[in-house]
Amino acid sequence: MKSDQIAELFEKFEGIRYDHGGVECWSARELQVILGYSKWDNFAKVIEKAKKSCEAAGEVVSDHFADIGKMIGLGKGGERNIDDIALTRYACYLIAQNGDSSKPTIGFAQTYFAVQTRKQEIIEQRLLEVARVTAREKLTQSEKKLSGIIYERGVDEQSFAVIRSKGDQALFGGINTQAMKQKLNVPANRPLADFLPTLTLKAKDFATELTSHNVVEKDLKGDQQISKEHVDNNLEVRKILLKRGIKPEQIPPAEDVKKLQRKLDNEEKSVLKNVKKKK
Repeated sequence: MKSDQIAELFEKFEGIRYDHGGVECWSARELQVILGYSKWDNFAKVIEKAKKSCEAAGEVVSDHFADIGKMIGLGKGGERNIDDIALTRYACYLIAQNGDSSKPTIGFAQTYFAVQTRKQEIIEQRLLEVARVTAREKLTQSEKKLSGIIYERGVDEQSFAVIRSKGDQALFGGINTQAMKQKLNVPANRPLADFLPTLTLKAKDFATELTSHNVVEKDLKGDQQISKEHVDNNLEVRKILLKRGIKPEQIPPAEDVKKLQRKLDNEEKSVLKNVKKKK
């Protein structure tokens, strides 16, 4: 396919893109024409195959293929409503994958929508990475807050470490911090939390916040009272997870959060450099 043909097709795909309820979509009727299907019935068969692929992938079909009406012009200024489908980018990609590969336009569409879908996946992955880094930072803040509260109530730094470990043991079903580090292959000189997934980080953070709140509300003092409170809170959080079929000690470890933070920082620096170059 020549460069001018590629540019023309690119403009056509971009030109029929529109907003449907806040979601980027393409009209099936307009896509049919660009992809070289002269008859709607033939194109509808491809759409049905794409729907089956969507369902097999575990997606909700109606989230990507929305039935809508479309007005078309008739002779003498009249109009008629015909069936149409609002297609998400993912739906268009599946249609291209199930289309007639002998058509040059289908080959282009496969690449066009695959690349754009990949961009969306990259964005979603980065959001997940940012959420995990944020969760780790939040846990650090919560633990600092708790340490500040309990230091005023007769608990020193060494005792606080023991209290945290007992909390971990309650959360992880009897496995203490050191054992969890060994289970997840965490380096001896690194905190366990640096290798925990977002869900577990948030679970630990919630239990820690509960302890901070109740230590003040109940006016708890000393190692014994505060340790019991922290263990109880972690046990309650564990119960919530278990009810949802989640055992925190069985969740695989995540990437080193410090490494992840460096990656995000480097990406941000790269984006800033590119922005400056364009000015």
